[in-house]
Amino acid sequence: MTPAKSRIARDSVTDDPPPEPAEPRTLCERAYLQLRQDIVQGRIRPGERLRVEHLKDRYQVGAGTLRESLALLVSDALVTVEGQRGYRVTAISLDDLQDLTDTRVRLETEALRLSIRYGDTQWEAQLRAAFDNLSALEARGPSADPVGWEQANRCFHEALIAAHRSPWSQYLLKLLYRHGERYRHVAIRLGTNQSASRNVHEEHASIFEAAVARQEARAALALEAHIRLTYELLSSAQVEM
Repeated sequence: MTPAKSRIARDSVTDDPPPEPAEPRTLCERAYLQLRQDIVQGRIRPGERLRVEHLKDRYQVGAGTLRESLALLVSDALVTVEGQRGYRVTAISLDDLQDLTDTRVRLETEALRLSIRYGDTQWEAQLRAAFDNLSALEARGPSADPVGWEQANRCFHEALIAAHRSPWSQYLLKLLYRHGERYRHVAIRLGTNQSASRNVHEEHASIFEAAVARQEARAALALEAHIRLTYELLSSAQVEM
């Protein structure tokens, strides 16, 4: 079993998967997180060749460490291996986004329903804290602190389903969220997310209010509409990926 696969297997069977560290603990982890962020945010373009001899200088690590980081990104499906020709950033497309969106809707809405059903007062308190933090950033506008907003947005979505204690669901949804983040950055660069038809804070507020009111169906519908909107906006704009 490769290091990447063993990490997945280890994380997926724990009762409570550990959060990502605030600071990377190893050179491999640092390079992995930096590379992942550059891919997700579009600084390294979809389909771009990842040449170890160039990247090791950019990320200030040795070739072996960089290859280990790339192997982790392959397990995240953010990088592909082309036989003996090396690594390439995974391509994106509207078809891929539609499939990603449909899969995320199925998993995340069901996880939300179960989280609402079984969540206790601690779950609700943590959800309120996550929503308040996200709301404070959204009041300033996501463009004021895009990195902080993305982190707060991810924490809010994770808090919504935190009472559904399925390690597999949580792992898969984190992976899907990361891929969805790539498309959000495309939408932001093109101005699509700033469309007058979208108020992200109102979307989050609708999900939150239904969740704390323990209204499973209403919360699930609000979450589905929220997840699907990025695809709908990019599709209607006929964006070339």
